[in-house]
Amino acid sequence: MASYDVLYTFGYILASMCIVFPPREFREGGLTIENIFSSLIGSEDVRFIHHHIRRTSLTVLIHSLLPLCYYIGLGYTSPGLQLFNLGKTSYLWIGFLCCSLLIVLVATLTVLYWYKNNWSKHPISKTLERHGNRWYAVASDINIEYRRITKFTSILGQTKVYITDSWIVKVSTYNMDIAYQSDVHLTLHDTDSHAISHENMGPVQYVSITVSSIRDGVHPFSIRLNSNDYNDLQTKIQAPIRNARNIVIHQSLSDKFLDAFQNQVALNEKYSVPADMELEQCIGCMQTTSDVKLTKRCDDATSGDCVQCYCRPMWCRQCMGKWFASRQDQERPETWLASRSPCPTCRSTFCMLDVCRIVVAE
Repeated sequence: MASYDVLYTFGYILASMCIVFPPREFREGGLTIENIFSSLIGSEDVRFIHHHIRRTSLTVLIHSLLPLCYYIGLGYTSPGLQLFNLGKTSYLWIGFLCCSLLIVLVATLTVLYWYKNNWSKHPISKTLERHGNRWYAVASDINIEYRRITKFTSILGQTKVYITDSWIVKVSTYNMDIAYQSDVHLTLHDTDSHAISHENMGPVQYVSITVSSIRDGVHPFSIRLNSNDYNDLQTKIQAPIRNARNIVIHQSLSDKFLDAFQNQVALNEKYSVPADMELEQCIGCMQTTSDVKLTKRCDDATSGDCVQCYCRPMWCRQCMGKWFASRQDQERPETWLASRSPCPTCRSTFCMLDVCRIVVAE
C-alpha cells in the first residue's frame, strides 16, 4: 500500500503544480482556471478590471481546496489509512484534515469579505483607490484603454504586463499592480540571459524594470519582459527608462536588421527634392516626416529584377525597414540583406540599394 501512497502523492503534487503554475502547453490548450471558468469571471476584453477581480478570487478558492482534495483522494486510493474513519486514523492525518479545512474556511471568508459592496474590499479595488476617489471610475478608464489595439502586451508565464496610453498594469496570479504613466519613474535594474528558453527554445535575455510612482500609497513594483520587446516598450512608455548601471540590452534579429538597413540607406545615393516641397508624415508610424524615396539605382532602367517606383515619399527609414523585413523569408534571415521587397504602396519590386534618403535642394 505504501507504494500506492507515494505514487498518488507524487502524481497529485505534479497535477497541483500544473494548476498553480500551468505550463505553456496547458495555457495553449486552454487548461487554466481563467479559461475553464470563463463564463463565471467574464471577458477580459469587455471588463478588464472586473474580470481579474473575479479571476483572482476564484483562483484563491480553487488553490485553497488542493490540500483537502488531496486528503479525500488519498482516502479513496488507500483505504488502509482509514482517513474517513476519524476514530481509527492517526492524529497526524486528523491534524492535516483540520489544517485543510481551516485553509478553505479562511479563503472562503476572505473572498466573501472582498465581495462586500460590489468588490470594494478586494485588493485590486484598494489599489485603484490610490489613483482616484472612486475605484470603479479608474477601472472604467483602464477598461476603455485596454480595449484599444495600440496597447503593449508582454506575457511571461503567469505574469502579464499591459501598457496602455495612460496606465502600466502588471497582472499576476493573485494580484494586480497599477501605475499611472505620468506619475512613474522607470529604472532598468537587472537582466538575465539563458542559452535556451522553454518559451521559444532558443537563447533569450530578460530585462527587469522597476516602476516607481510619486503618488502616495502606490508601492514600487518590477516588470520583467523579453529583451526583444524592449524597443516596443520604449515607444509606448511616456517616461524615459533610466539605465544607471549601463546594462547592455541584446538586440533582436529584427533590430539588428533595421540597424543594417538604415546604415545601407545612409550610404545610398540621395534623392533631392525642391525646397518648397512639403513632405508628409510617414503613413506607417504617423510620428516622423517621410524621409526616403524608392528610386531604381541597383541596375540600369531596363535590366534587373527591380522596377522603378513612381510613388511620392510617404515612408520613413525605420518603417520602410520594418516593411522590408516583414516581406522576407523569416526562416532564412541570412538572405534578407540581398533580397527584394514590393513597394508597400504600388508593389513595385525594390532592393536596399533603391532606398534613397531625401535631401532638400538648396
